[in-house]
Amino acid sequence: MTSRQDFFEFILDHYENPRHRGILSAADVVMKGGNPGCGDVVTIYLRIDPESQQIEDISFTGEGCTISQAAASLTMTKIQGQTLAQVHTLRAQDILTDLGESVLRTRRRCATLALHTLRAALTRYLQSHPGLPAPSSDADEPALGLHFEPQPGTEE
Repeated sequence: MTSRQDFFEFILDHYENPRHRGILSAADVVMKGGNPGCGDVVTIYLRIDPESQQIEDISFTGEGCTISQAAASLTMTKIQGQTLAQVHTLRAQDILTDLGESVLRTRRRCATLALHTLRAALTRYLQSHPGLPAPSSDADEPALGLHFEPQPGTEE
């Protein structure tokens, strides 16, 4: 981002015109994540090709502040079509940088809720598929007090 105005335009574009928003039928895993401190909620839907381990489709639903919902849209856009190995390399810092880190310093939980919910969804998926590489985590990412809840109808 080059300016504060660019930041706001970027955030508003993702909030008002979210990418990959909606319920994904026949998802391999569905994970709901929430920030109890402010009420932001994001549910991630993933469909993964079992042979290539590539994200075939991804979507989200949710409610909350502009930043949490715009960040969910951005996160979905970044990982659509990537392999699980590529998704494992995505860091909270990547999302914060894309959104405009200097403005988001006090909204870290909002900005990374979708990413952390995605990680929880991948962990659940990998638990039912032994032998696949486990996702890495941000060593410098503090425990943010987020809550995750697998949703019914997904692989066990």
